[in-house]
Amino acid sequence: MMLGGKFLTDRIDGCLYEDLDRLKRFRLMDDDFMSKVFDHNTEATQLLLSIILERNDLTVHSVEVQKEFQAVVGHSVKFDVFATDENGKPYDIEIQRADRGASPQRARYNNSVLDTYMLEKGKDYKDLQETYVIFITEKDVLKKGFPIYHIERKILETDELFDDGSHIIFVNGQYNNQDNPIGKLMHDFRCTDAEDMYYGQLADKVKYYKETKGGCNAMCKMMEDMRKEAAEAAAKEAAMEKATETAMNMLKDNISPEKVALYCGLSLEEVEKIKAENNL
Repeated sequence: MMLGGKFLTDRIDGCLYEDLDRLKRFRLMDDDFMSKVFDHNTEATQLLLSIILERNDLTVHSVEVQKEFQAVVGHSVKFDVFATDENGKPYDIEIQRADRGASPQRARYNNSVLDTYMLEKGKDYKDLQETYVIFITEKDVLKKGFPIYHIERKILETDELFDDGSHIIFVNGQYNNQDNPIGKLMHDFRCTDAEDMYYGQLADKVKYYKETKGGCNAMCKMMEDMRKEAAEAAAKEAAMEKATETAMNMLKDNISPEKVALYCGLSLEEVEKIKAENNL
């Protein structure tokens, strides 16, 4: 069997051929694969941030993937890659293939989440760390042809930076000038074969997950888990749709919301919402 340009002679237990074929096509521009490669990988994350921020003095301290920040009130969020440096500064790195996932409003919200969770209770606002929200997008979503876009707040009347310490950066995944580090980095993010990549810090992990038995098994398990989660979500959605339809029919027959909730397995609040939305 050939995978990622290399032959694997050992049988890969539990892997569907469809998954192995999909694995061949994975790139770092695919957020699920990128999450595997960058998981607790300080070396790769440090390389990425050093290139994007043009800093050689940055030391990454910790890296978590699919880091979820639960909101007590409001919308919770999950970061593709959440990193901190040696000074505690936080970095949110997002991979986006669809333009709609890289909206200015999402960047703004992610930035606010970092602020909320990085300022400890009792601390002064001046103790807020600098924050970085970085979107690596498959297409040039801002459509100006630049390899990288730096978004900063400024005072309109003086054209001076407001300097509040928040930074939003969009990296153009279509940029293809391989004469500079950003171009080489984006080239590597588009590669399906580790042998074609410039940066060893990225190629080594890509090669592991595509060309070794242990790596392939890990990826196949991830894809199987994703299928199970999708099936469970679909089943829950179907059950909710059926319960909602039953509740509507019962409400039309003037059955009390309390009895509807009990029969349909819904909360009273859910039943009242169904009743209000359908003018029942």
